[in-house]
Amino acid sequence: MIRNYSKNFIFYLAPVICGLISTFSLPPYNFFYLNFISFPFLLLVYLNLEIKKSFPSFLYGWFFGFSYFFSNIYWIANSLTVEEIFKPLIPFAITIIPLFLGIFYGVSFLIFFYFKPRKKIVSIFLFALIFSFIEYLRGHVLGGFPWNLISFSLVEINEFIQILSYVGTYSLNLLTVTIFLVPAVILFDVSLRAKFITVLLAITLIILNLTFGYSVLNKHNNTSNISMNSIVKVISPKIDLKRFFDGTDPSLVIKDLAELGNIDNRDAVYIYPEGILPSINLNQIQDYSSIFKKYFKNNHKIVVGITRYKETEIFNSMTLLDNDLNLISVYDKNKLVPFGEYLPFENFFKNYGFKKITQGYQSFSSANERSLISVNDLKFLPLICYEIIYSGGLNKNSENYDFIINISEDGWFGKSIGIEQHFYHSVFRSIEEGKNIIRSANNGISAYIDSKGQVIKKIESTQKGVIEIDSYKKGSKTIFSSFGNKIFFYFLILYITVIFLLKKRERQ
Repeated sequence: MIRNYSKNFIFYLAPVICGLISTFSLPPYNFFYLNFISFPFLLLVYLNLEIKKSFPSFLYGWFFGFSYFFSNIYWIANSLTVEEIFKPLIPFAITIIPLFLGIFYGVSFLIFFYFKPRKKIVSIFLFALIFSFIEYLRGHVLGGFPWNLISFSLVEINEFIQILSYVGTYSLNLLTVTIFLVPAVILFDVSLRAKFITVLLAITLIILNLTFGYSVLNKHNNTSNISMNSIVKVISPKIDLKRFFDGTDPSLVIKDLAELGNIDNRDAVYIYPEGILPSINLNQIQDYSSIFKKYFKNNHKIVVGITRYKETEIFNSMTLLDNDLNLISVYDKNKLVPFGEYLPFENFFKNYGFKKITQGYQSFSSANERSLISVNDLKFLPLICYEIIYSGGLNKNSENYDFIINISEDGWFGKSIGIEQHFYHSVFRSIEEGKNIIRSANNGISAYIDSKGQVIKKIESTQKGVIEIDSYKKGSKTIFSSFGNKIFFYFLILYITVIFLLKKRERQ
């Protein structure tokens, strides 16, 4: 029994090491199997410590969370390097944010402590239940930040994650954590028969899920493509983020973007990234119509991210324009990035010289509606930047659509692992929603992803270019897109039932 935790090396070292190990299971490393080491070790050390007080239990989880997030979201500091006024905040950003996010994992172990866990099989289900529910809260509390859920370690095993179309990300996260914990049963105080059955059951479920995923992909890949009346051109430039701050001539940027898009005479929709035009808002874009007319024809449509002013408010918007730059439709971003696009408690902080990280002092406003963008016979669901990371409830009306468009400015990530992490959220969303995703990113990964999460075409963040889409495999509405995260709560009820039955059996 360990009584003096402050002098116990293992108490501090074990969760920190486990957090670091699990980081390498995530994109871009994707060594998913490391979680079969880190999670059982994390649980077994905790149970062996026989912690008798609640606060040390919280600290144990907090150390794990801090180590985990410190090592995989350090890239947040890169956004503070663009303007000199933010650079002094870098040490605070790379420590305070992981410390805050680590609190969620601390709470997981705190709740786990109150159930007086032992080295029994029920502890696996109990910990997975608590941990995954707290992960769900992390994705929703204070606007939510569902970044680097453990289930993302499986993003490259496409057969395994096809189940997302039925259960969604949070339910998969629950199942994934459970499976990763199974090796711990080998050192549990249970019979050899119970250990064998537990491991065998886990292996069987894995095989069944892989078989299901293989069947889904095989059927999908053997269906014919549907030809499109208009081609879609996804533009992936590499224009320096500092264009917003160094007075870059917008005319030169427009010229570069048009030439990169290989403008031709075919009916086409040209998709450009988020906020790509420096120092231009939607109210001013008509001033550059002569430049656009030089490149774009009457049968061309342009989707571009741009700032839009409406009375006293400012929006980060995705617009559909014709070649005369007449506005056809507009979508205003719903989910804004805290500190990046708006300053929380702005009236207080602005008195001390603080501002949002992006250009300008006024915070963006958020909208509540997400209407589809229609072009000829195609319908697109618009998502700007990190709106793609949210699972469930993307389509706020019942109207069907063909593609999800995600435009982004990933220059804020620098050359860090954040670029890959951001991109792979699109793979999860495509499977959940059963829709093809078109992603146009500046300084990031642009891609065309089909409705089964298969990356059909891709331009790396180190390159620039254009993706042409002239046909696609039509996706279908999924169980998850119909019911959303209600399914996760059904799984919670199932786990509670299993825990109750296991507890009852233990007492007998």
